[in-house]
Amino acid sequence: MAKVAFIGLGVMGYPMAGHLAKKGGHAVAVYNRTGAKAEKWAGTFGGRAAATPREAAEGAEIVFVCVGNDDDVRSVLYGEDGAFAGMKAGAILVDHTTASALLARELDAAARETGLRFVDAPVSGGQAGAENGVLTVMCGGAQEDFAAVEPVLSAYARMAGLMGPAGSGQLAKMMNQLCIAGLVQGLAEAVHFGQKAGLDIETVIGVISKGAAGSWQMENRHKTMIEGRYDFGFAVEWMRKDLGICLAEARSNGASLPVAALVDQFYGEIEAMGGKRWDTSSLLARLSR
Repeated sequence: MAKVAFIGLGVMGYPMAGHLAKKGGHAVAVYNRTGAKAEKWAGTFGGRAAATPREAAEGAEIVFVCVGNDDDVRSVLYGEDGAFAGMKAGAILVDHTTASALLARELDAAARETGLRFVDAPVSGGQAGAENGVLTVMCGGAQEDFAAVEPVLSAYARMAGLMGPAGSGQLAKMMNQLCIAGLVQGLAEAVHFGQKAGLDIETVIGVISKGAAGSWQMENRHKTMIEGRYDFGFAVEWMRKDLGICLAEARSNGASLPVAALVDQFYGEIEAMGGKRWDTSSLLARLSR
């Protein structure tokens, strides 16, 4: 059993911290910007709700962060009430936020300057993966730091792997999102094409999903796409944030991402349709207008 802190109790963080307490058996202190949510979590899982990130991090061996973006991460780590101020020498910061590789390298340097350790660890699997404890975690950092946190990650991860030095986890997550963007657009176009051709989409998907065209998106999203239901899952505005990170990194490293740039524009159209909180499979809605 480890003494840990979890900062950020959103749709992902709330169940992840819960798994640390219940499945992992760890002593968990939590912090959330909305204090009532932290109190609710503590009442449900038996942990401790802290008033500040610093208070949550005090005495913790591992401090987990799962918030919105680069600036959100900085806001809970730096300053008098930030987690860095409360962490003891040798403690490990694990950032589950999908953020930039630049931030990961910044945090790694800041941590090591004060005798701390750092692992960037963005996740894939969405809200359902967090709730069911079957996330995939892509990590960046030193081998010994990853080895120290990997057993604790197992409370909510089906797979956790070390991708390379600090920042590599974020770069791997960018690859993950780039794959998803292309897959969902392809699926949306295929369903749209089949509908226009008068095919029974359910029957077709039942066959092609078992061949080379099959994917998680096809298996898990085709039914709701056919029904025009998008009020769930990973939101368009979150995907646009992630694609923005990918495109910014590509401008820095010289990679060419024409499909990602195009799909990002399509998601912009979905937002203009009022769908910023729709599931990412709503690319079909744009074609069906």
